[in-house]
Amino acid sequence: MAAMIPVKEFSDRRRRLMERMTPDSIAILPAAPERVRNRDVLHPFRQDSDFHYLTGFGEPEAVLVLIPGREHGESVLFCRERNPEKELWDGFLVGQEGAIENYGLDDAFPISDIDDILPGMIEGRSRVYYPLGKDHDFDARVMDWVKLIRSKVRTGAHPPGEFVALEHLLHDLRLYKSAAEIKVMAKAGKISSEAHKRAMKRARQGGYEYNLEAELIHTFMENGARSTAYPSIVGSGANGCILHYIENSAPLKEGDLVLIDAGCEYECYASDITRTFPVSGKFSPEQKALYEVVLAAQYAAIDAVHPDNHWDHPHQAALRVLTQGLIDLGLLKGTLEDALEQQAYRPFFMHRTGHWLGMDVHDVGDYKIGDAWRQLEPGMALTVEPGLYIAPDNMDVDEKWRGIGIRIEDDVVVTKEGCRVLTDEVPKTIPDIEALMAS
Repeated sequence: MAAMIPVKEFSDRRRRLMERMTPDSIAILPAAPERVRNRDVLHPFRQDSDFHYLTGFGEPEAVLVLIPGREHGESVLFCRERNPEKELWDGFLVGQEGAIENYGLDDAFPISDIDDILPGMIEGRSRVYYPLGKDHDFDARVMDWVKLIRSKVRTGAHPPGEFVALEHLLHDLRLYKSAAEIKVMAKAGKISSEAHKRAMKRARQGGYEYNLEAELIHTFMENGARSTAYPSIVGSGANGCILHYIENSAPLKEGDLVLIDAGCEYECYASDITRTFPVSGKFSPEQKALYEVVLAAQYAAIDAVHPDNHWDHPHQAALRVLTQGLIDLGLLKGTLEDALEQQAYRPFFMHRTGHWLGMDVHDVGDYKIGDAWRQLEPGMALTVEPGLYIAPDNMDVDEKWRGIGIRIEDDVVVTKEGCRVLTDEVPKTIPDIEALMAS
C-alpha cells in the first residue's frame, strides 16, 4: 500500500527547515534507537517523530544531516548498508542507493563511516542544530566529533561556536498540518471510530475490560493500523475516574459505565478518541444527567475552536458549562463566577480540555508565545476532551453520584472558517449510543 504522504512533501519539509537555519550552519538528527524488551527480544521499532517528519525513513541506525548550501547536496543520510545475509534474518534494508532513489535524499553514506565523514561536514560550520539531551549516547558521539575538530585548530580547522536546540525550529513546522497530513489523520480517526463502535457493541456481552481492548486492537490492525497511538484506557465503573488507567482487567458489571480512551497510529500519525457508555446499553438517571453536562461542554468547546480564538478559549468554554452543570445538579454551591474563581470544579475536572495532536498523541508545539496563549490558526490539530469524575470516596457528594467517570473526546483541525471534527463517526449522544448498543 502506497504511503499517503508523498516523497516531495518530506523534501519540502527539509527545505523549509533549512530556510529557517542561519547561514553556515548544520543540522544533525539521529533516528530512534532500537530498544530491548527482554533479553534478546526488541520492542517493535517506531521511528523518532522528528526524524520521520523530515525523511519518512523507517529504519534505526540512521542519521539525517542538513547542510544548507552544500555543493554536493544539502540533505545527507547515513544509514545501514544492504546486506543479503542480514536481510535474510531481519528483512529488507533500504541502503544508500534506495535512500536517494526512494526518499529524495541528495546523498547517502554507510552509517559505519559516520565517524570518518561527519566531522568534516561539521568543520567550518558556525552553528550546529541538534536535539541536545535526547539521547545521551549520541550526545557523547557529537561531542567527540567536535573535540576532534578542536584538536586540529592549529592546522586551520574551525570548530562550531554554537549549539542550538533543533526542536525550536522543527516543532513549529510540525504544528501546522498539511492537507496530506490531515488526510492521514482523518484515516486514523476513521479506523479508531470503527474500533470504538465495535467495542460498544461488544460490551453488552459482559466479560472483562480487556475483552473490549481486544476489539479495539483487532479493528486497528484489520484496517492497516499496526499499533496503538498510546496504551488504551478501558475503565469500567470507578476505574473510569482514574485518568490514565491502563490495567484493563476488571469485569464489566451491569449498571456501570465504561470509559474508553483509545486511538490507533496510522503512518506515524495518532488518533485520540474517548467515549463513555453503559455496559447495559441504557444510562441510569444519574449517569445521564452527568453525561449531558459533559456533552454540552464538549459542544461548547468545539464551537470555540476557530481562528478568531486562542488556545485557552475552548477550555474556558468547557469550564463554564461543566461548572454550571455541577451547580445545577447540586454537586457545587454558589454562583457560577464564584465557583470559577475559586476553581471549585477541580475535584471533578482536573485536566485541560485538550492538547495538540499529530505524530505524537501529545504533539509538539508551544501553547503560549511569551505570556500570551497561542492564537489558533488553520492547520493546527487538537483534541477536545472535557470530563467529569466523581471519585468513589468523595464523601462531599450524595452516594448516587460516586464512582461515575465520564469523558468525551474528539480530534479537531482548525480551518479558515472554524474547525473540522475528524472523529465524528462515533456516536456520542445518548440516543445514538443506546441505539448502537441495542443493534
